[in-house]
Amino acid sequence: MTESQSKPEEHQDWRSVVAPYRVSIAHKSIWQLANTLIPYIMLIVLMYLSLSGSYWWTLLLSIPAAGFGVRIFIISHDCGHQSFFKSGRANDIWGELTGLLVWTPYTYWKREHTRHHGSAGNLDRRGIGDIWTLTADEYLTKPWLTRLGYRLYRNPIVLFGLGPLFLFTIGYRYWAGWAGKSERLSVLRTNLFLAVILTLCHYTIGLKAFVLIELPVTLIASAGGIWLFYVQHQFEDVYWANADDWDFVTQALKGSSYYKLPRILQWFSGNIGFHHVHHLSPGIPNYLLERCHRENSIFHRAPRLTLWSSLKTIGHRVWDERKQKMVGFGRLSR
Repeated sequence: MTESQSKPEEHQDWRSVVAPYRVSIAHKSIWQLANTLIPYIMLIVLMYLSLSGSYWWTLLLSIPAAGFGVRIFIISHDCGHQSFFKSGRANDIWGELTGLLVWTPYTYWKREHTRHHGSAGNLDRRGIGDIWTLTADEYLTKPWLTRLGYRLYRNPIVLFGLGPLFLFTIGYRYWAGWAGKSERLSVLRTNLFLAVILTLCHYTIGLKAFVLIELPVTLIASAGGIWLFYVQHQFEDVYWANADDWDFVTQALKGSSYYKLPRILQWFSGNIGFHHVHHLSPGIPNYLLERCHRENSIFHRAPRLTLWSSLKTIGHRVWDERKQKMVGFGRLSR
């Protein structure tokens, strides 16, 4: 029996399953922009006003502000997939604007993320837009210095703290070797925007106030965003395969988790926990992902994580090809 014959009928006909949901709804998109951008701006203003009192109030306000920052990023992300609005121009305009608010070069990130969608779970196409992942054999045969660097990279303090902060404040100020003219211009536009913001702040509220407001928001939002990305592709039974055996549908349904979050966190994360649906069809806007999952049994077999069970993924370090699992350093097959 061939692989295609062994798959359920709905697996083989997934395009007809997702087709009804691949449509943007203008009033939903506009409402999402309003209920995200307005509260975010209000919270930033309140954080500035709170600086005249106890800084603890500023830090407290930074938590919901960071939540809205994650939601802004998801909107930019949807625009990058051309799913947020029907108009490609509207997607690119709002993708650029929302990207600027979270210090992300829209076109550059969009192209990088497109590569992620085309290579997630493919052992032969790792390295762009993903979490650095080695197989057990690769890790065991690497020089000690590479193994040390990998262990440091995989340390939770680096992976979910220093790393995300570095990526959004410094990493995205540069482009990689694969970047073309439009991607380089995207990075330059974002850097120019930040330079203008810093200059305006210097002559108005002061750079110290800017840092005291933006640093905790960026730290929390970037850590949360990287955590969501990590947990959706680094769980124990995640799908990895070599290029010859790699399958797009299997990668989406087995290599991307259904991250069942409490309602408030699901809202702030823009339904990205329905990541298996998103990977199968990136053209579905975030506000239709849950409905698509709920109404179609093809998605009900996806790996399911809760907030509590997802914490176990922190201990996953390498892909063990013999066990076909993500394992910790102490469980490597030799």
